[in-house]
Amino acid sequence: MTEFIQTRLEGAIACIALNRPDKKNAITSAMYGALADALSKAAADEAVCVALLHGEGGAFAAGNDLADFMSSPTRTCNEPVFRFLRELAHFEKPLVAAVEGVAVGIGTTMLLHCDLVYAAPQTRFALPFVSLGLVPEAASSYLLPRISGWQRAAEWLMLGEPFGPEQALAAGMVNAIVPPEHLLSTAMEAARKLTAKPQFALRQTKRLMKQNQYEHIDRAMRDEARVFAECLQSPEAKEAFAAFFEKR
Repeated sequence: MTEFIQTRLEGAIACIALNRPDKKNAITSAMYGALADALSKAAADEAVCVALLHGEGGAFAAGNDLADFMSSPTRTCNEPVFRFLRELAHFEKPLVAAVEGVAVGIGTTMLLHCDLVYAAPQTRFALPFVSLGLVPEAASSYLLPRISGWQRAAEWLMLGEPFGPEQALAAGMVNAIVPPEHLLSTAMEAARKLTAKPQFALRQTKRLMKQNQYEHIDRAMRDEARVFAECLQSPEAKEAFAAFFEKR
């Protein structure tokens, strides 16, 4: 477990926090592994009814740590990022997220697997995959059009321009916009309400809602991973990453 992922139990709620505020919680391979472990542990613990994801230091997640990513680029489906995504996609208990500051790349796409999402007014979402010469991940190429509609998904995935919580709310990506001072408490209160529900019925309801999606989600993740690996070798991606590191 890396120190940049902190976990704690609040009653029957497993709180999982990204805690790398100096990097706006940019995620390294080790952090993906720790996130996967935290979700796996929460899934296996019968005392846990709900998992809650949030970020420390006024940010949710600035996406991949690109320096870490380029030092050991994703090549196989057994790497920590894919283990995290599988745990996330197949988590049987309710998932709640509290989002503020930046939610870039995976910081946005992981929310598509959450059941309840609360965002602060200043949150900026962004899906800059194409701008980096890459393709989406986390089955967002499948889930985002289903959640927000085709044209909105195309705008966010193809243009890659930032958007705010009002647009995310209108598109069905978040449940409510909450002042930052009440964000985590609001998400915790929703999680507590879920812990008070009959747990078998709650989990079966989630299973029934998602059961027809699992095959599509898994296939989308495999297809995205294959094309993502191909894109990494492209001249466009190499130039985009060079421009990023050279601040051009």
